[in-house]
Amino acid sequence: MLTASVENVSQKLNLIDDIQRLGVSYHFGNEIEEILQKIHESSYDLDDLCTGALCFRLLRQQGYNVSCDIFNKFKDGDGKFKESLVDDVVGLLSLYEATHLRIHGEEILDEALTFTTTHLESATCRLSPPLVKTVTHALNQQLRKGLPRVEARYYLSVYQELRESPNETLLTFAKLDFNRLQRVHQKELGEITRWWKDLDVPNKLPFVRDRLVEVYFCWSLSVYFQPQYSFARRTLCKVTAIISIIDDVYDAYGTDEELELFTGAIERWDVSAMDQLPEYMKVCYQVLLDIYSEIHEKLAHEGKLYRIHHAREAFEQEKEHFVSAVNCYMKKYGATEEEAIIELRKQVNNAWKDINEACLHPTAVPMPLLIRILNFARVMDVVYKCEDGYTNAEGGLKDFIVSTLVEPVAL
Repeated sequence: MLTASVENVSQKLNLIDDIQRLGVSYHFGNEIEEILQKIHESSYDLDDLCTGALCFRLLRQQGYNVSCDIFNKFKDGDGKFKESLVDDVVGLLSLYEATHLRIHGEEILDEALTFTTTHLESATCRLSPPLVKTVTHALNQQLRKGLPRVEARYYLSVYQELRESPNETLLTFAKLDFNRLQRVHQKELGEITRWWKDLDVPNKLPFVRDRLVEVYFCWSLSVYFQPQYSFARRTLCKVTAIISIIDDVYDAYGTDEELELFTGAIERWDVSAMDQLPEYMKVCYQVLLDIYSEIHEKLAHEGKLYRIHHAREAFEQEKEHFVSAVNCYMKKYGATEEEAIIELRKQVNNAWKDINEACLHPTAVPMPLLIRILNFARVMDVVYKCEDGYTNAEGGLKDFIVSTLVEPVAL
């Protein structure tokens, strides 16, 4: 389908980009890999900034370690990016998105990020409304760090405005697919909500954050959205919901003595350990054991029982309480809050470079697993970038939930 409908490299790249951003690339994984592999193995001289940056981004996303030296051609004799690029806003935007696939040691992409950010911010006053909307969105949420379903929902709304000759067949297919998946996710959330109501958490544990929908959206749907991952979504939602409860117990409710008892019970991982716990902790502990028993049964049936050990280890690591990273840095280095935030942002940027490098071939673990980790990192960027969006869910997070889980795309 892909190879039959396009002619040149630029058209192929733009079609793949549209397919990915419209949220339907999981239907065309083999075709996309075949095309990008051929492009990577060929030596195309892409002279325009937009296409060159797009090619770099798509290949990096696919795991190909293409060199950033291809951007040297866009520099002048003084080693700076050419001033003539300033008027090419579409090219700047393409380069801007590409810079977020950079790894350690790629100074040219660090420079390109500064260059593109500065000129895109100053260009918004002279652009057409559709392009202003696109640039503003990208500056606020880079594609590499965005949640796949949220970004797909956004791109569905702007695709026709951005493309001179939009592919109506592709757009219709993407809309139908988005709504189909939305119904799958709604059904799952309905099942999990019934489970939550049966636990009667608001009445038995009135001090905890009642955030089941937010948990499903952030830590399940945003990590595994494809239909075949239904069990993973439901399981991860239940586990994370209980972790959220226990986090509130450690943070705001339990006494030191109670917390020591609860920590010991988790380390024992036995129903008999529940007897010494206060009543409200018995609720948490019993639900925790029940969830892992359900996981155990499912994985045993599939011959994947070894994974339950890793799941339990991961949970035990979660039980520890950590204070704010900002406060830790301030205390350790005698820094002000502003200094701590600046330094921690640098560390976050470096962590993204680590993630990008880990996703390049050859990878230490299979790419499907790395994508899950990448999606977890994306959740952290989107939900916690400006505030604790999970705790204060009435902000932007509510809009994301409504657009992906409640409102279907108009056909």
